[in-house]
This record gives sequence, structure tokens and C-alpha cells, in this order.
Amino acid sequence: MANTNESEQIADIEKELRFISGIIKQKGREILNNYPITTPQFIALQFLLEDGDLTLGELSKKINLAFSTTTDLVDRMEKNDIVERVKDTKDRRVVRIHLLERGKVIIREVIEKRQQYLGEVLTNVKEEDMGQLSRLLHIMHQEMKQAKENVKL
Repeated sequence: MANTNESEQIADIEKELRFISGIIKQKGREILNNYPITTPQFIALQFLLEDGDLTLGELSKKINLAFSTTTDLVDRMEKNDIVERVKDTKDRRVVRIHLLERGKVIIREVIEKRQQYLGEVLTNVKEEDMGQLSRLLHIMHQEMKQAKENVKL
């Protein structure tokens, strides 16, 4: 168990991350208002851009939505020419969600605008502090991924 000082630091880190996450989500919603996608669609597009083509089941797990909700989400994105369903080349029974060029452009523009916002916010932060922040966030991310993997085992 963590000592009192460590517990206070952990509580402070959690609080700051919660506040930062809320602000980033709010700014992200503002940016998305200029695009034909919703927040859940943005999340789905991020996974498709990072991981490549996914089945509906895989996408549903990654975005943590019910299969039926993910199906509706993909239907709407397909109507907007953002994604398409394609049959798997190895198993024709399997259908994968493929990110179309319009979807790639949208997701890249949205991410770029989010990064611009973050750059504006961090304008007065020293370069060495930004490097340290980046390094610490990478460490935290790796530790979280490891903890997640340990739960699966």
C-alpha cells in the first residue's frame, strides 16, 4: 500500500488527469462540430486509422460499445462515405470495416486541430519541461498497457 505522501501525489495526479481529460474532450467536441462525425465515430476512426481494417466485433470491443450500437455507427459512417464494409480476402464470411480516404482526411484534420490546440496551451512551457512531460506520459501509458495485459493473463 502507498504511504500518505505517495497517496496524496496519486490523488493529485488522478485529479489533474481527470480535469485535463475533460478539457480535451470539450475542445474535441468543439472541433468535431465542423465535421460530419460524432464523438463515438471519431473514436472509431482513430482505431481504424491506427489498427487498420477491423471486424465489427473488434471495433465494438475497442470503442467499448454494444455490437448493435457499433453496427448503427458504422452504417452512418458508411452513408457519409467515411468507411466501407469489405469482405476479408482469406475468409469471405468475415466482413471488415475499411477506412476510406474521406475518413482518413477527416480524422487527420481533427487530430491536427487537437494538436494545434495543445501546442497553443503549451506555448509558455519550457522545451525541457515538455520533453519531461512527454517522457512521463509515455511511461504512464506503458505501465497502464502492461497492467491491462496482466489482467488478461
